[in-house]
Amino acid sequence: MAKQSSTNLTPWLGWALILILADQFTKILIVGYYRLGDAQPVTSFFNVVRAHNSGAAFSFLQDASGWQRWLFTAIGLIAAATIVWMLRAHAGQKLFSFALSCILGGAVGNVIDRMRLGYVVDFLDFHYAELHFPAFNVADSAITVGAACLILDELLRVRRSR
Repeated sequence: MAKQSSTNLTPWLGWALILILADQFTKILIVGYYRLGDAQPVTSFFNVVRAHNSGAAFSFLQDASGWQRWLFTAIGLIAAATIVWMLRAHAGQKLFSFALSCILGGAVGNVIDRMRLGYVVDFLDFHYAELHFPAFNVADSAITVGAACLILDELLRVRRSR
C-alpha cells in the first residue's frame, strides 16, 4: 500500500516542483534585468516591476524589524510539511491534490526567497489608473489558484453529499 501511495504522490510533487522552478526562474530574470523600483509598462493595466516584500500578503508586517522573515519562513515550512502529509493521504483526489500541490509550490517558492534573500521578489503589477493592486509573483499566483481550487473542491464535495 505504501508503494501505491508514493506512486500517486509523484505527479503532485512533480507539479509543485514545476511551479517552484517557474517561480524561481521568473524571479531570476527580474533580478537580472530590473533594478529595485524599476517598472516597465506592458499594457494600460499591467506593468512588470521589481519589488521586494519582506512581509506577507499585501505587505503585511513589511516594516517589522526582521523577525517576520523567520516567522513566515517557519509558517511556509510547516505548511509544506503538512501539505505533503495531506497529499500522501489524499493523492487520489485529483482536484484536492492539484490545489494542495499549487499551494505547496507557491509556499516553497516564497520560502526559498526568504531564506536566500530575506525578502520575496514580486514583479506582476496590475493597476487601474493610479490604483495599483499589490505586486505579486508566480508563487503567489499558484497559492491563489490552489486556494480557489480548494474552495471549489469543497463546494463540489458538499454538493455530492446532498
